[in-house]
Amino acid sequence: MNKKIILYCVAFAAFFGPFTQTIYTPILPEIQHEFQTSGFIVNLTISIFTFILAMMQMVYGPLTDKIGRRKVLLPAILLYVAASAGAALSPNIWTLLVFRAVQAAGIAAGSVVATTVIGDLFEGKALGRSMGTFQMLVALGPVVGPVVGGFVGGYTGYQGVFWVLTGTGLVMFFANLKLLPETKPAGESRKGFSFSDFTIVLKKRTALAIVLLGFIQYYTFYNFLVFLPHLLAALYGLSASEKGLVFLPMSLFLVAGSYVGGQLQERGNPKNFLIVTSTLNVLATVLFVFLSSVSLPVLIASISLFGLCLGLSLPVQTTLLARAFQHNRATAIGVYNFFRYLGMAAGPMIGSMFYKVGNRAEFIFAACLFAAAVYFAGRQFLKSAEESMN
Repeated sequence: MNKKIILYCVAFAAFFGPFTQTIYTPILPEIQHEFQTSGFIVNLTISIFTFILAMMQMVYGPLTDKIGRRKVLLPAILLYVAASAGAALSPNIWTLLVFRAVQAAGIAAGSVVATTVIGDLFEGKALGRSMGTFQMLVALGPVVGPVVGGFVGGYTGYQGVFWVLTGTGLVMFFANLKLLPETKPAGESRKGFSFSDFTIVLKKRTALAIVLLGFIQYYTFYNFLVFLPHLLAALYGLSASEKGLVFLPMSLFLVAGSYVGGQLQERGNPKNFLIVTSTLNVLATVLFVFLSSVSLPVLIASISLFGLCLGLSLPVQTTLLARAFQHNRATAIGVYNFFRYLGMAAGPMIGSMFYKVGNRAEFIFAACLFAAAVYFAGRQFLKSAEESMN
């Protein structure tokens, strides 16, 4: 059993969640024109995908703990492949909406199963490094998605984008069918599904702190993704393509940080490392608020720092969870992913109210929430350490 190959195999499945979420964003106007519908309905194809992706984390977590990793992932990928083909053949926007929801329901298993398998296979420093590699690949999803979608959609239309997802989904299925063994520990039994599983996870101080940090990090991150383009147009008059290039350094630093974070976390106390990187995330947000209007290079530097620190912290969070929950690891990861996806959805929704105020109010609010979350997490880690000593 080659653990490295299995790592890349399951990470590929997890990569497809954010990749599918963003792949056709560059051709949304073409889809709107094709189906003669409103911008709201077209954007709903993105929102419904994110919502189902979040909700299914709470289903796949306990299911993966109960029946096994392979038995959950393979049928879920087939469901994703079928839905991708259905989306390509959709005759109207409502059918596309349904297949987007089914797509999300299938590929949502990727992140839960991948993180759980990595926790099953690796220990010690190897676990931290593997989580870093995993998070780096997952972070590539939202970066590569629009690039591939814009290129393919420009030549083939939106149908071609979904046929690409269908084909690559089949490759992903056969790769996992051949290479992924069942890594669920032998003899480990689980009781049936219960909502108490989720509360047990959140009752643990370390898990509660990590879940909260994951939520607020993605809440703030999606504030940048949604509201930064408006600011770039207002302050610097950038075109759509130029605005896309501004996001590139932040995305690259996020990917690089995810890899480096996996390598660095074992050189000290992982919880302290997480608090430091999260604090720097807050600092980067504050710097953006006060310095974004100074010059474009300064703005890019502040969002790049945010991306780097976000990336550094991600593998630490999943590593700590994988270690803290040996027997219900998938459930813990499911809870964590659920709240991260809620953060993605809440960022644009709540931020919109503050955006109307002006003066970067949406980012000021996010920075204040973030600072409070870091303080709370630090207190939880400290109390957890005190309890373990008694």
